[in-house]
Amino acid sequence: MADRSNTQPAFLGVAHSLSGKVWRQRPMDEALALEHSRKLKAPDIVGRLLSARGVKLDEAELFLNPTLKDLFPDPSTFADMDKAADVILDAIVSGKKVAVFADYDVDGGTSSAILSRYFRAWGRELILYVPDRLTEGFGPTPFAFRALKDMGAELVVTVDCGAAAIEALKVANEIGLDVVVMDHHLMHDEHTPPTLALVNPNRPDDKSGHGFLAAAGVVFVLVAALNRLARKKSLVPEGGLPDPMKWLDLAALGTLCDMAPLKGVNRAFVTRGLACLERLENAGLKALAEVAGIEAPKSVYHATFVLGPRLNAGGRIGDPWTAAKLLATDDRAEAIQLAEKLNFQNQERKEVEAGIQKAAMEQVERRLAMKPDAGILVVGGEGWHPGVIGIVAGRLKEKYHRPAIVVGWGEGLGPVARGSGRSVPGVNLGELISGAAKSGLLLSGGGHAMAAGLSMDPARLDELLEYLEERTKGTALELAEARVLEIDGTLAPGAATGELLDMIERTGPFGSNAPEPLFAGAPGHRSPGGGRAAGARRVGENHMAFDMVGEDGSRVRAIAFRVADGPEGQAIARGDAIHVAGRLRPDTWRGPGKVQIEVADIALA
Repeated sequence: MADRSNTQPAFLGVAHSLSGKVWRQRPMDEALALEHSRKLKAPDIVGRLLSARGVKLDEAELFLNPTLKDLFPDPSTFADMDKAADVILDAIVSGKKVAVFADYDVDGGTSSAILSRYFRAWGRELILYVPDRLTEGFGPTPFAFRALKDMGAELVVTVDCGAAAIEALKVANEIGLDVVVMDHHLMHDEHTPPTLALVNPNRPDDKSGHGFLAAAGVVFVLVAALNRLARKKSLVPEGGLPDPMKWLDLAALGTLCDMAPLKGVNRAFVTRGLACLERLENAGLKALAEVAGIEAPKSVYHATFVLGPRLNAGGRIGDPWTAAKLLATDDRAEAIQLAEKLNFQNQERKEVEAGIQKAAMEQVERRLAMKPDAGILVVGGEGWHPGVIGIVAGRLKEKYHRPAIVVGWGEGLGPVARGSGRSVPGVNLGELISGAAKSGLLLSGGGHAMAAGLSMDPARLDELLEYLEERTKGTALELAEARVLEIDGTLAPGAATGELLDMIERTGPFGSNAPEPLFAGAPGHRSPGGGRAAGARRVGENHMAFDMVGEDGSRVRAIAFRVADGPEGQAIARGDAIHVAGRLRPDTWRGPGKVQIEVADIALA
């Protein structure tokens, strides 16, 4: 990995922000930026943002205006997709009892809801099965398939899981339970388990080129294949063929909440899906938006930070079935009941998470006091709920700029400890955990470069720490890279306008693989151009609001979240000379056309 941190000067001279980050100019081809602006007849900022995000000249039009017509894949290019469509349509027409087995996260819930709604349009209802994170873990198990067989299921469609469930699928085959797998997780073996069809764009033999899809995207392609096959066979339900376009809100939610890269058809899913979401035609999402206090959820933020956590709450610490039921229901009363339940569980999740995070950070601080150059963080505790340890691992990774693993066990969680880890660029956590599993340190473990999971004997936690620290020695370059905050350009207070925000939003939606533009301003008096931060005030529990004021007196409101009690909040309150990195946001409190800066980082000037 190239050490960009040593080859580029620090942006605005910020080599060490108050959160420990170094600021760099986001790499960009100046010539390409000019060509983009010229060809599109667009302002310079649009060309620069496209260039910085690696958009080629011939890709720009579709990038800015993604359409399903132009980007939707041919279902037949996916391995086993035609076979899956044939099996499922036959089950619908013949009246077989079909179950959907869904993962317990948003991607699994949205995938199962799309399939449930498709079946309902044909006058059929699916059996729903969602595993319990605590007692069953991820994916199908022999127990689950036997339970579904006992319920009378003749066909099971797994969504967002199943491709790696080799033993469970063998059991399903032995007991005469037909299975179709709809998944998107990485597969490393050339062989496929015994199924009627296994659809996964990340199968080694899949040639679709759509390995970036979330499971919700894969299922959306499936229903398109089902409709195409039904037309070919002249099969139409009483109300006409289902219109999948009504479920683009579900496809968008699954894509965004699973952090699928926003490229290709994913951009069309999200663009069209957010417009669909805003209309709140889904009874469950309408009820969830209401309990969350949103009149019209229409942004990536609403999807990923307001609706997503509530949908995930059931799978983390409550009833894992709740979200899938909510997204599939058309009953207003049931939707309100389920939404309120998820909202309550989300609040409970926050409280559980806060307690574990506090204890985890105390362990980290003690460890770093003894070993400040540790290449990885491993912490654990009795009673630490497995539903939130992944979130805590992510927060530790962000704060300390190195991979983090959080492990929980005991207190009703069972004798086996479960861990979840998050990594930084350049450190392949999945390989590390797989290596620990092969060495016998773990009962099981694996994942991918940026995230991994494990199960182990909690008595061996210190051994695991020593094993991983030994293998992450000398990761200074990777850790330095994790500290880099890429800035798209400078922004004076007077330039922060609604017109500029409109230009920026032309290059959206933003998410994984399509980072939202980040600008730096310098309100501190020692910065180039002068100016200052004024009117600092604490808002909410731990946030700071202030005005960035330019030399000409122009100002823009700024808000910094969760910093009031830290060095960033103290610097703002004191009126220190600071540099501010942030994103341009609509200021809904002040009305249409008003903007504010949502602060991402602060440095002393």
